[in-house]
Amino acid sequence: MAGPGEPTARTEETPDAKPRVGRRKFLTFLVAAPTLTVAAKLTFDPVADALPSLPAPSELLDLGDVITLATKPTAWSMVLRVEDDGRVRFELPRAESGQGITTTAAMIIAEELGARLGDVAVELSDAKPEFLWNQFTAGSTGVRTLWGPLRGIAATARARLITAAAKRMGVEAGTLTTRDSAVWAPDGRSESFGALASAAASTTSTAVSTAPKDASGYTLIGKPTGRMDARDIVTGKAEYAMDMTIEGALATVVARPPTIKGKVASFDAAPALAIPGVVAVTQIPSGVAVSAETIDLALKGRDALVITWQNGPAVGLSDADIRTKLRASTAPLAVPRLLTNHLDASFDFAFVSHAPMEVHSAIADVREDSAEVWVACQSPIMAQNDVAKSIGLAPAAVKLHVLRAGGSFGRRLFWEPAVEAAQVSKKIGKPVRLMWTRTDDVRHGRLRPASHHKIRATYLLGEVLSFEHRMASVETDLKHGFGELVTASGAAISGPGDGLLFFHLSAANPYHFGLVTQLLTEVPVPVHTGSWRSVYSAGLRTAEEVVVDELAAKMGKDPVQFRMSVLKSKRAKDVLAKVAKEGQWGKAMPRGWAQGVAVHEEYRSVTACLVEINATDPKAPRVTRATIAVDVGRAINPTGLKAQMMGGLMDAISTVLQAGVHLDAGKVREKSYADFRYARQKDAPIKLDVFVMPPTGEPGGAGELGVPAAAGAVANAYARATGTKPRSFPINF
Repeated sequence: MAGPGEPTARTEETPDAKPRVGRRKFLTFLVAAPTLTVAAKLTFDPVADALPSLPAPSELLDLGDVITLATKPTAWSMVLRVEDDGRVRFELPRAESGQGITTTAAMIIAEELGARLGDVAVELSDAKPEFLWNQFTAGSTGVRTLWGPLRGIAATARARLITAAAKRMGVEAGTLTTRDSAVWAPDGRSESFGALASAAASTTSTAVSTAPKDASGYTLIGKPTGRMDARDIVTGKAEYAMDMTIEGALATVVARPPTIKGKVASFDAAPALAIPGVVAVTQIPSGVAVSAETIDLALKGRDALVITWQNGPAVGLSDADIRTKLRASTAPLAVPRLLTNHLDASFDFAFVSHAPMEVHSAIADVREDSAEVWVACQSPIMAQNDVAKSIGLAPAAVKLHVLRAGGSFGRRLFWEPAVEAAQVSKKIGKPVRLMWTRTDDVRHGRLRPASHHKIRATYLLGEVLSFEHRMASVETDLKHGFGELVTASGAAISGPGDGLLFFHLSAANPYHFGLVTQLLTEVPVPVHTGSWRSVYSAGLRTAEEVVVDELAAKMGKDPVQFRMSVLKSKRAKDVLAKVAKEGQWGKAMPRGWAQGVAVHEEYRSVTACLVEINATDPKAPRVTRATIAVDVGRAINPTGLKAQMMGGLMDAISTVLQAGVHLDAGKVREKSYADFRYARQKDAPIKLDVFVMPPTGEPGGAGELGVPAAAGAVANAYARATGTKPRSFPINF
């Protein structure tokens, strides 16, 4: 049982429909082949029916559906091996960035196969172009895209192991079961998976069904489970890029320009080369690299360089200039304010750094006709191609190893460190271990784009008639392959640009608000941008949830009751009712304290968040309690799901209250966690509860789901506590 103030996750299970099933050394399962190489409920006052809204595009076909379609041609090419020692090994074509996908995959495999979870080892696959888009980790689609294929692979493996055991035991295959990494007969006899591996490998047909299990038989899926690699991570055994030992690799850092996208005009390497232990100084497109025997010497060499810089294209641009550009670019509202009551609101969101705990790094060993690269990456095939191009090799000549990452939040969709390391290695003829510093990451890494939002809602007689949202954002760089992925899925042959397409595949308003429109205008600005957790929805839905609270006030309705009357889906109403009950919505609070609530639905999942805030000092607000309810269809690992929602909450607290990035005349002002004020331990809620709702279908997405609802709840709580209407985020910036 959790102690006072300790986060808890609670899972409630109800019956669910049957899931839809869309040599001696190794038993390999590759399913594409016909051989064994298969490689208590709240009560609310009755309300009138809300004016129904048409479904948003993402409610019909969302980003996860598109990625699933794109990965389908190679979905059955993944390889599962059962070794003669009984170990089950699987190469996962996804990135592990701390979200726990390796543990989730192992749970699915162990459940279907009947293996002990500890016997399943999930390893990250090297870049493999033959996977096409089945090696892309983004958009909260990891579990959604793996759910069917992994169950199918493991179920086929189980059927062949049972068939082999039946022959050996001389019994009917239908009487056998699997558990604890063995096949069991009714009389208690058993054969281990390892002992059956060779015989099963030569089995050409199965005597039992290869269909995945019925959900009623699950013993592991849905059970809260700790991460399998947790001990390795906390004891330092887990290896990240800078932990790799590559013989002869030189520590390397890069001197970077003071302005964004600046260039080297000239430089003097002599002062750096005069430092004992500094081996080489190399100019590359992004700056001047210093390679040395240790990272400390490389940093000293970098600081000793004398460099003349050319200003980047953003020189002269500051936050105020960008806000002006965005406001001028925002599409006009269409519905007139005449004849009906209306609510108009405008919002601004600052740039935000991804700022993962592990700074960006890579190792490269480039030879005359080949190269080997080690890097944490969410899009390794694109990275492999780009590295090859940068050093003049064919992609097939580059072996790219995907490493675990110490956080990402979208940042590792890009692979700059791998390209830089390869460029330096090629020029100096030695392997290099290249590391970005924290300042490099904040000032030259990718940012969540700044955005401006304009919303108009019209209402009459207690009913919302229209809800218009116009968003203008600095253009999000999606050149990590998103456009090609959509084309590969067949979801779009022609149409809007990548950003607009992404927006419409993800953005949705969960309320019946009559005529609802959400439009995006992207504004090119010469800064580095990238997908940040929840991408467009983080700002889009935060602004909308603030307006929903203000609409409720205009109509004289309680914010929770109002949402219950206009939410489209039962799932959304259920999570809202859950947080309202468990979070004690409406309880009396001291002056300067308040509750806030919000709902978000995306990735075929839905969540609600209720927070309490102490804003007696509006300049130093503190979220003291948070209650979250989440419905992801089916939670594979409630513990991992809880962690995702907790992470989303901390991102929300940070970016709503205090964490943002300033642009001053083409330079990023912030340089570390000291001034990029991401939430610390002291900012975490004293009491945090996450409730996992009963299964309602197949697994949906979770990684990006938690930010918008939590952000909306924090903003609304601050507004109620201070009697203000927050319009610029972060609030204390």
